[in-house]
Amino acid sequence: MTDKNIPVSEDDLHAYVDGFLDPDRRLEVEAWLGKNPDAAAMVADWRRQNEDIRGLFAGRAETRAEDATLVSRAGNRTDIRSARNQARPWQAAAAVMLFVGGAIAGQLAPPYFTGAPQPTLQTAALPDQSRSAFLIYASDIRHPVEVGADEQQHLAAWLGKRLDTPLRIPDLSALGLKLVGGRLVPVSGKAGALLMYEDDAGERITVLLGRNEENRETSFRYASEAGLETFYWIDGPIGYAVTGEISRERLQQVADDCYRQFET
Repeated sequence: MTDKNIPVSEDDLHAYVDGFLDPDRRLEVEAWLGKNPDAAAMVADWRRQNEDIRGLFAGRAETRAEDATLVSRAGNRTDIRSARNQARPWQAAAAVMLFVGGAIAGQLAPPYFTGAPQPTLQTAALPDQSRSAFLIYASDIRHPVEVGADEQQHLAAWLGKRLDTPLRIPDLSALGLKLVGGRLVPVSGKAGALLMYEDDAGERITVLLGRNEENRETSFRYASEAGLETFYWIDGPIGYAVTGEISRERLQQVADDCYRQFET
């Protein structure tokens, strides 16, 4: 049985960039890209992003004995479901080391289940929804948030309850950002959360959280549009996206810090 009649999906493209397609499927995707120049340009941009991310954290690279096992399991399409179930307790920690350390940044692929339904929170939707939320609320002077930073404990409990997961609000003060507050927002038709921070100059960034019903996971990914920069990822039951009108390097620092604190 072959995959020749299976359309090329975004998952296929990310797996192609990350090197997790089997040889036959890789050839099919390459042939498809040859006929779709816009998609080929997007794939080339993803590869450049991976290289940029590696460069940002090259000085913090750290290799551990379990790296090869993690990558091997992530790349095996037939065994990945059982690998996820067995590896879940240490997978998040390994992902932090691999990505943040720069050893294999951007190379962890999501699970690929042939014929499986699309997750409620699709990776492609995250940056668009995060940008929209930023544009709507970050420029609001009087009512940017529903609950202010002075009620942080209430904010965490309220949004965590709506997301149906414990929520720890990241402390970004080490990066010169203070919490403005947060609000309830729709994310892919379900209750989501938006946290807002600002620096001493009033420059704001937002952190969007939404439910991921399929427990699908991705590596960090980057999107840029009209001056808005976004880093986004899905980890277990929640998808995250950090957006701001700041440099890619600074936003990467914010996303990195958020990732580590959300995992704590």
